[in-house]
Amino acid sequence: MTAPYASKPADSRGRRHPEALSTFRSPWQRDRDRIIHSSAFRRLKHKTQVFVEHEGDYYRTRLTHTIEVAQVARTIAGALDLNTDLAEAVALSHDLGHPPFGHTGEDALATLMAPYGGFDHNAQALRIVTQLERHYADFDGLNLTWETLEGIAKHNGPVVGTSPTDGPGTGALPYALAEVNNQWDLELHTNASAEAQVAAVADDVAYNHHDLHDGLRAGLFTEDDLAELPVIGPAFARVDHLYPGLDPMRRRHEALRRVFGTMVEDVIAVAQNRLAGLKPSSAQEIRDMDGPIIRFSKPLYQNIKAVKTFLFHRMYRAPSVVAERARVTAVLDALFPLFLDQPAEMPPQWRAAATEAADQTARARIVLDYVAGMTDRFAIAEYHRIFGTPD
Repeated sequence: MTAPYASKPADSRGRRHPEALSTFRSPWQRDRDRIIHSSAFRRLKHKTQVFVEHEGDYYRTRLTHTIEVAQVARTIAGALDLNTDLAEAVALSHDLGHPPFGHTGEDALATLMAPYGGFDHNAQALRIVTQLERHYADFDGLNLTWETLEGIAKHNGPVVGTSPTDGPGTGALPYALAEVNNQWDLELHTNASAEAQVAAVADDVAYNHHDLHDGLRAGLFTEDDLAELPVIGPAFARVDHLYPGLDPMRRRHEALRRVFGTMVEDVIAVAQNRLAGLKPSSAQEIRDMDGPIIRFSKPLYQNIKAVKTFLFHRMYRAPSVVAERARVTAVLDALFPLFLDQPAEMPPQWRAAATEAADQTARARIVLDYVAGMTDRFAIAEYHRIFGTPD
């Protein structure tokens, strides 16, 4: 039994291309399954989450991150009597639009695409699930429900802007998002459903937790460096009190799982209090509120900001990571203009589409779809094939 403010399968706005209902799956279970079986989801296995000093099997990829986000989203949604299937579907799809090389790749493609409408990974995820996945006989894309598309577009909050050509700082609407929204109004000015908000917070919980794990494993900082950080330092102190002399790897895991639990419990407690006070009676009331209802408490949010600041300087901008960012940026900076000028270097289906494009902008967007869909290893292999060994 879900709460009155939970999204209800019977109230779904359906799919852009009507389909008969499944006899044994709800609309959002069906969305979840289509996402898991998509080509874009499989490619996440070989896409970067965060660059670390040494590659290894223990570091998170974009796929393992996505699975962790989905687990957190189901937990929080279940505790709040929300629709766990919709929360999971949004969580599983939230990073489908990420290009190779993580946020470094996104930054590089945003610069390269600046003359052609820009690049945004959330908008690209919508393009993937509405156009680029081409497996079904009756439609392009996955034909997901309106609620899942809304969650992909707005899980981080309302999207402002009316045109992809607005100037910098004016809330320009990414062209890929504008295309989908023009076809099916996602009500971008409102909040997303509570379930999509859960997916967004679950993303924060997951990466704040696992980036600490990965940074420690990479040797970018030590447990002693974390001792003065809020939430984290006390978690290690608590473990030391309970388990003096514990094996270092077990100590690390025990402390960081407590950090993880603190974040999840805080989100649930804040949401329960706000929901009890506001008493929304429908999913639409959640959308129409002034701000998100699923969020961290103010004290924990400030503590997490301190952790993020630490990670920014000690991990995301560590010298080894910065050097790797420069290397992979050079890969995309070389591949994108080459494919734009020489479509023959792309596979046949992409070559044909780029050659037949109406103008340079249309061609650039086709090249973007091809390059953004690459895995890290394939992008590097293509660079080797065309240019030889990178510096």
